[in-house]
Amino acid sequence: MKLKVTLAALVLGLAPALASAMCSSMRMDQTASNCAEGQIWDADSATCIEPVSS
Repeated sequence: MKLKVTLAALVLGLAPALASAMCSSMRMDQTASNCAEGQIWDADSATCIEPVSS
């Protein structure tokens, strides 16, 4: 009985840390709506870039 209670307490204690670690590894994909003012979305590099003026 003590073993079951100890294991249950351990699992419940580690669950928030595990969930936090899993969520922090997921990064939000950057899109054109996330570009700073004056930048444009470059689909080839999948990043925001400064526009080149000629």
